[in-house]
Amino acid sequence: MPDPPGGQCPQVSAAPILTPAPGGLAERLAGRMQGRHPALVFLAALLLGFAVVAVVSIAVGALVTDVIVKSNGIGSADESFVRDLVDQRTGTLTDVSSVGSTVGSVVLVVIAVLVALWFCHKRQWRMAAFAAFLPPVESGLYRLTSLADPRQRPDVPRLDDLPVDASYPSGHAGASVAVYVGLVLLLASQIVNPAVRALVWILAIAIPVFVAMSRIYRGMHHPIDVAAGFLIGIATIAIVAFACRAAGAADLNRKIYWDTEPNR
Repeated sequence: MPDPPGGQCPQVSAAPILTPAPGGLAERLAGRMQGRHPALVFLAALLLGFAVVAVVSIAVGALVTDVIVKSNGIGSADESFVRDLVDQRTGTLTDVSSVGSTVGSVVLVVIAVLVALWFCHKRQWRMAAFAAFLPPVESGLYRLTSLADPRQRPDVPRLDDLPVDASYPSGHAGASVAVYVGLVLLLASQIVNPAVRALVWILAIAIPVFVAMSRIYRGMHHPIDVAAGFLIGIATIAIVAFACRAAGAADLNRKIYWDTEPNR
């Protein structure tokens, strides 16, 4: 979280995605919590954003699983896509899909933790918090939505032993967008070389697509499920960025307070 007052830590600039906009929602929330520690403001904003998105995600999920996939042939087309992909299975492609699943789970958590630890070492607390909270927030949204809106996994031989009624949404797809795209948004402003920045963005987009196709290939999700996962990943980035912006605004308010009250 932000640095304490009094110059105890070197001042650092946060990434643009974490910078509160004047008059924005994050700044208004920080104003309502005037005098509260930025860490508390961060947690309050995080919980508020999570609650709002969770309600919307569950409502949309109910519409998808109870209405959309059961009408107009959408569900059958969703299932047919999976079957067509499964028919193309080979030993090599199966190994590749296993890599995709790992990249969308264990690997991204390790990357997020390492980035968070690096920013902790640099005492850039908001950037550290952004990286650290992406995986748990996405996981929470995914699990709540999948529990509230159960959907049977594709009716094909599945390559992973997971609950059969947790097809919607794809947690792997959501986590991939949240972490890989989120970290690029965090770090892109620090990449000076345009070619390197473009390459990083290409990877940030390509990896979630690779993960999503791997999950479909393995018979674990339908296309609609991974699309919903992508949206949850984007929402995760927005929630954590909002919390960091609110903390940044609270930190600025605190610095102004200490600057204008020198005897405190």
